[in-house]
Amino acid sequence: MIRPALAVALSRLASAGTPLQSGALLDIASLFPTFELRVAASVLVTVAVVAIWRVGARLHDTEVDAVSMPVWHLSVTMLRLVVVVAGGAFVFALWSLSGDIGTISAQYDLNRRTFVRIGLSAASVVGAYVLTSVLGRFIKEIASTRPEISDHQREIIYRIAQVTTYLATLAVILGIWRADLGGFLVGAGFLGIVVGMAARQTLGALIAGFVIMFSRPFEIGDWVEVGDHEGIVTEITVVNTRIQTFDGEFVMIPNDVVSSESLVNRSRKGRLRLDVEVGVDYDTDVDRAAEVAQATVEDLDEVLSVPKPQVVAKRFGDSAVVLGVRPWIDRPSARRWWRARTATISAVSEAFDEADITIPFPQRALSERDPSGPIPLTDARPEASPETDGGVESGEVGNDAPSGSEEADR
Repeated sequence: MIRPALAVALSRLASAGTPLQSGALLDIASLFPTFELRVAASVLVTVAVVAIWRVGARLHDTEVDAVSMPVWHLSVTMLRLVVVVAGGAFVFALWSLSGDIGTISAQYDLNRRTFVRIGLSAASVVGAYVLTSVLGRFIKEIASTRPEISDHQREIIYRIAQVTTYLATLAVILGIWRADLGGFLVGAGFLGIVVGMAARQTLGALIAGFVIMFSRPFEIGDWVEVGDHEGIVTEITVVNTRIQTFDGEFVMIPNDVVSSESLVNRSRKGRLRLDVEVGVDYDTDVDRAAEVAQATVEDLDEVLSVPKPQVVAKRFGDSAVVLGVRPWIDRPSARRWWRARTATISAVSEAFDEADITIPFPQRALSERDPSGPIPLTDARPEASPETDGGVESGEVGNDAPSGSEEADR
């Protein structure tokens, strides 16, 4: 008796629940009876999903004391996924219940399997995007706790994970549509040849970008000089390298140019040596001048005490013996370099002034010729000129001109 009664009750509940459910589903389509209203509703839902997605990205970076960071990040990520799935389900239900999808499927001979494949492909693309975002944050968190992982290495790991994820997604989508991978690979090979011939420079920059990422001649934040450009590396991509110069300009250099030009990395060792030249008079004791300069530079706060600054005699100049003052600075940057150089020049100049050591300016010594005159190149006597021997034009009588009595005798 109990089992038949229970069966009757369940059947009544099921029969009562079915119209409610179908009516609830039909109400979604009845709320938007026209095509324009369905388009407006789809746009509004899409905008809402995008807004919630961005708000979730901000919440993802917020630190919450009551919850551990991994749990908080996972919760926010799941919430964003639920919002995306719910928004997509709403839009799909709106258009399917209205009959528009059925009309389109009948018009273009699309069956249910095709729509399932489209949905799975779209879900795969969205999932790949979300997965790359989660992987990027995960890699960033791990790198922040490991000091041995630099920003450059973190960027390489993220790019490799991103490319791998998108390639795997592409393979999944091709499997969903049951594409012929053999023919696809053959076509991709021919397309690669055509693209390679048309974009040799771009592909060269792309390959050079991967070489730079793995060889690591410089990292983000390094002070480098590439050809005629000098500055701080701000970004390294697979195509180009971006440098901020000391004048505030941003220079974008293709990676193939970076790999072919001479490269100077001033931040590689974490310290940099300056070379400031100063000249002393030839009458000055060079050893004493070097001792004064070295003692002065060692007391400066802008330079390192270890390694010790050095002062060496470099060369004989036109007017002075040139000394090279060589202090070191740590964490090289343009600001530190100019500050240390200015302090060194000022300190050495004051110390030499106090020690009566002359820093000469360029000068030349003039001397007259031998009184015997120039050495003749030939035995011929040089011809007289009006400027040297005089002449009639000047109204003067030269030394060799005949006198008046001699003229009368003639």
